Amino acid sequence: HVHIPKHLKGCKNNTECDALLINSKSRTDTYPAVTVRGNQHSTQHEASVSQVSEEQIFYMKQRGLSEAEAMSLSVNGFVNDLVREFPMEYSVELKRLIDLEMEGSVG
Repeated sequence: HVHIPKHLKGCKNNTECDALLINSKSRTDTYPAVTVRGNQHSTQHEASVSQVSEEQIFYMKQRGLSEAEAMSLSVNGFVNDLVREFPMEYSVELKRLIDLEMEGSVG
């Protein structure tokens, strides 16, 4: 949630809510929340939902990856920009958790 108090002037905000669906049972709820008090501010919000394409998975499988490896690569690519901002130990752990989750979700 982004809150811009009344006493501030000239604030700028862009809120992005992106989701990746990994299978036909996946769902997402996206609620970008921006509260602005006062005026003279520039705020935007956007939401996007995408899904891992069967073509991407097929392509990676044709190059020798398992379905779980291909799915993990797709998900890690999706979160890469965000994870790059984390301290290294958190990035490594998140990648490990994604890999473990993908092993159990395919096949």
